[in-house]
Amino acid sequence: MTRAEFLSRLKQGLVGLPMSTAAEIVSDYETHFDDGVAAGRTEAEVAAALGNPDRLARELRAEAGAQRWHQEKNPSAAAAAVFAVLGLGAIDILILLPILMGVVGTLFGFFIAVIALFITGGALMVAGPFTGFPGGVAAALLGGLGLMAGAAAAGALLAILTIWLVNGLIWFARLHYRLLKPALEPQSTVFTGDPA
Repeated sequence: MTRAEFLSRLKQGLVGLPMSTAAEIVSDYETHFDDGVAAGRTEAEVAAALGNPDRLARELRAEAGAQRWHQEKNPSAAAAAVFAVLGLGAIDILILLPILMGVVGTLFGFFIAVIALFITGGALMVAGPFTGFPGGVAAALLGGLGLMAGAAAAGALLAILTIWLVNGLIWFARLHYRLLKPALEPQSTVFTGDPA
C-alpha cells in the first residue's frame, strides 16, 4: 500500500471527527511516513508497519470519543463515546447491544418518570391551594415541594448512574480491545531453519 492510499483510507475513516483533530492525526501519520522513508524503508513497508488504516481509524475515533466524554461529560459526548466504542468492533455487538439497549431504555423510562414527577409536584404547588387540597394550602405547597425535591434527587442519582454506565462501557471496551488486540494483529510466521 502506498502512502497516498494509506492516508486516503485513514482520512475516510476519520470523517466525523473535528477537522482539527483529524488533520492533526493525519499529520502525525505523514510524519511516520517521512521518518520511515528517511530511514531507507519503502512506503509499503511503513504502511505495513502502521497496520490497517481502517482499523486504526476506528481505534482513533473510539479514543477521541472517550477523551471527549472525559472532558465534556454531556449527553452528546456520551452518545459519541458509546457509538465510537461500538464502532471498534472489538465488542460482540450481538451480545452487548441488546443488553445496552435494555439498560438505556430503562434509564430513559426513569428519566421520563422523573420529569413527570417534577411537573406533577409543580402543578400540585400551583393548583393545590385553589382546588381544596386535603390538608389545606400548607399541605399542597409542601406536598408539591416534596415531589419536586424527590424528582430532583432521583434525577441527580439517575445522572450519576448514567455517567457510571458510560464510564464502565468505555473501560470494558478498552480492556476488551487490549485483550483481543494480539489476536487481531496479523501473525507472521518466521522460519528459523531446521527444527531439529
